[in-house]
Amino acid sequence: MVQQLPALLIIVPLLTALVVAMASWISPRLCLPLTFSGLALSLAASIGVLMEVIAHGPVTYTMGGWNAPMGIVYVIDYLSSPILVVITSVAILNLISARKSVEESFPGKTGAFYSLYILFTTGMIGIVATGDAFNLYVLLEIAALTGYSLIGLGNDRAPLASLNYLFIGTIGASFYLLGVGYLYIATGTLNMADLARFMPQMADNSMVLFAFIICMTGLFIKMALFPMHGWLPNAYSFSSTAATGVIAPLTTKVMIYAMIRVGLYVFTPAYIFNTLHMSKAIVWVAIAAIVMGSLLALAQKSLLKMLTYIIVAEVGYMVGGFFLGNRMGITGATLHIINDAAMTLCLFMAAGAISYKLKDDSFASMKGLFRKMPVTMIGFGAGALAVIGIPPTCGFFSKWYLITGGMEAGQYGFVAALLFSSLVNAVLFFRIFEIAHFEPFADPHDHHHHGHSETVNEAPLSMVVPLLVVAAALIVLGIYSGDIVTKIIQSAIPAGIV
Repeated sequence: MVQQLPALLIIVPLLTALVVAMASWISPRLCLPLTFSGLALSLAASIGVLMEVIAHGPVTYTMGGWNAPMGIVYVIDYLSSPILVVITSVAILNLISARKSVEESFPGKTGAFYSLYILFTTGMIGIVATGDAFNLYVLLEIAALTGYSLIGLGNDRAPLASLNYLFIGTIGASFYLLGVGYLYIATGTLNMADLARFMPQMADNSMVLFAFIICMTGLFIKMALFPMHGWLPNAYSFSSTAATGVIAPLTTKVMIYAMIRVGLYVFTPAYIFNTLHMSKAIVWVAIAAIVMGSLLALAQKSLLKMLTYIIVAEVGYMVGGFFLGNRMGITGATLHIINDAAMTLCLFMAAGAISYKLKDDSFASMKGLFRKMPVTMIGFGAGALAVIGIPPTCGFFSKWYLITGGMEAGQYGFVAALLFSSLVNAVLFFRIFEIAHFEPFADPHDHHHHGHSETVNEAPLSMVVPLLVVAAALIVLGIYSGDIVTKIIQSAIPAGIV
């Protein structure tokens, strides 16, 4: 059974999406339970594979018995197995949390929403599991097309934001595909492990250099690395919170995973960090992303817009960490994929609960929220502390690795940008805490209003419980981050990297 788990990871949600779409015609009530069970099986499979990898090392699965390089293989190793658990956990927790708002936002379209939701998750799982450079593109498109549709289902301005995202996303995917095409011309293979074997003798090949540049450019566009981030803020803030709750934590993080996978296991560290002399330049782009993302977040007046710019800054953390080219930096970048997915999920779930109750996400509407929605605000607070990087939350530990990596590489600009971003995050969130806790300032003469603002009007349990689970997970991930690094992430980084 364990041998079949990598296939089940993809096949179960893929078939579930089809069943959900059919069920929506027969009995729409079945859509949610079917979606839930499909994702639950996927989660179980991903945990099973992770355990197998920790116990016995990487698992390789050949599709249809066709061996690589002819056939498509799924490689679940130390790098991909923890990310698979993250993807399936995020999808299932957000599904529970978003149930109420899906029913409210998409009357008559819930079946369509759920089948797109599962297909999106399937694409994300596939991107992480595949060991084939072209297959990665195919799954990238599955995730992207369903992502555009999910975003387009949002409010009045969502279709335009989705169209903008579609244009830019298609350009990004085309760049990646072109790069893979050039690699294929140069080497005659699409299998990642095979490509990596060809790299040492291809070090001076201009076609490989060109392939590297356009592959990475495509992934940078897809992950919204500043200044290619223009599509992200509108796409995430105008879509429904049910869709953003799964797209925001996963899309950028899985693209960063793809960057690390293609970097370490296709182009190889020797080629990227020793042959090419681009790493320093890319780290400076990442520094710009961190600083600009933070400053743009400061300028926002609505909660969702602010969170989207925080994502832009976080992308800079991980890209910079990877291109530091040392073990500490890459460890920090990989750990931050896991942590940032959890932190983003926590904040977007809280934002979803707040906008479900208030029908508004402007800062002005958040007065007195600590009294009105105390539990939601506790969850939000946990996410905020993790993003700022306060121990024992998980955000602190990945930042610690990133800062140490920056020091070791002598990239003090990167270290300064990380510290600057943490300070800005503190300002951003404490501004919200101030509004939600201290305003409206109690007026001794206005008894009526004061009494009114005291009433607790909490989000439904189906939203609050998953939020608290994720908030607790932020602390658990922080406490166990040492184990995650030593048992999993260290084994994922090739031995040549010091």
